[in-house]
Amino acid sequence: MSKAQINKAVLAYSGGLDTSIILKWLQETYDCEVVTFTADIGQGEEVEAARVKAKAGGVSSIYIEDLTEDFVRDYVFPMFRANAIYEGEYLLGTSIARPLIAKRMIEIAEAEGADAVSHGATGKGNDQVRFELGFYALSPDIRIIAPWREWNLTSRAQMLAYAEKHGIPVEYKREKTKSPYSMDANLLHISYEGYNLEDTWNEPEESMWRWSLSPEAAPEKPEYVELAYQGGDIVAINGKDMTPAQVLTHLNKLGGSHGIGRIDIVENRYVGMKSRGCYETPGGTIMLKAHRAMESITLDREVAHLKDELMPRYAKMIYNGYWFSPEREMLQQMVDSSQAFVNGVVRLKLYKGNVIAVGRKSDNSLFDERLCTFEDDAGAYDQRDAGGFIKLNALRLRLAALAGRKL
Repeated sequence: MSKAQINKAVLAYSGGLDTSIILKWLQETYDCEVVTFTADIGQGEEVEAARVKAKAGGVSSIYIEDLTEDFVRDYVFPMFRANAIYEGEYLLGTSIARPLIAKRMIEIAEAEGADAVSHGATGKGNDQVRFELGFYALSPDIRIIAPWREWNLTSRAQMLAYAEKHGIPVEYKREKTKSPYSMDANLLHISYEGYNLEDTWNEPEESMWRWSLSPEAAPEKPEYVELAYQGGDIVAINGKDMTPAQVLTHLNKLGGSHGIGRIDIVENRYVGMKSRGCYETPGGTIMLKAHRAMESITLDREVAHLKDELMPRYAKMIYNGYWFSPEREMLQQMVDSSQAFVNGVVRLKLYKGNVIAVGRKSDNSLFDERLCTFEDDAGAYDQRDAGGFIKLNALRLRLAALAGRKL
């Protein structure tokens, strides 16, 4: 692709050092107009500061948007209907944010008549794949500029030198608040990579965590919370109706105060390498436990088991960046159809890092106390029927034994 072909590019812009350098690098290298897009998806930072920095960088078209409700309603909630977990532990906090950003960038590119989109993801990670698969799925002919795969700024010292040369301000945080970790945050989670985590034997420092108390420091008294579900989504907490973003915000605070949601994992990146990361997902951890508890009394057995069999495939699609793929959309339709009767209330006990389901009720419950009682069931279930059931299921095992086959 000839650099002369680019007239206007939309940049995913945070206003930090990396994207500020990318902004100038795009203007200098491609001699193009740059449109900046800053998404507020609940990362907990002041996004309006990016407007000032973008203006100082010569940008005239600046988009700063609050997408927190869109993020939780259209991405987080659908994912949690599937009970999605990657490699048994990761609740996909970074992964699920990328398709929303990619979608909005393509919409802005179309509105602005831009030739290209650009992002600050490195050539080693998953995010480059997630962004670009989204871009191509929504705009097949879009041009993508990934500076980390093109430029020769291979160290922090070189980037600082570039910033100094071009008059890009570098803000140094106070030493007590500066973090040595590579961090990513949104309303679902906050992640930590790098620094002492690169040695898989090192325990994470307690000072690293931002959203949660340690379980040891959490209150000695448990707290109970009731979550109301409708169609597989939480619609109220302790009887109070809430929007999707309000639900997750509230559960983050609640979970964090009880030491809930910390994990330390080594995961398999899509690009092939292993990566160690730590995550705080307090609200998501509560949501997963509660949703499974709600499904336990409202889903048919085979529907529940089929969902569990397909969930790892669904989770891998999201992790690898295939949110806009036909296979993910097909699975989503199946998942969503399973949620029609996932309605009711779950009561949870939160205590020192634990989320314990202690109550479930639903007008759509399939739990029949008459059938499972240890007391007299008044003829609701004839236990003699079980003998024939077992004998039929044992038939193939008996035939193998009679034929002399041994395990």
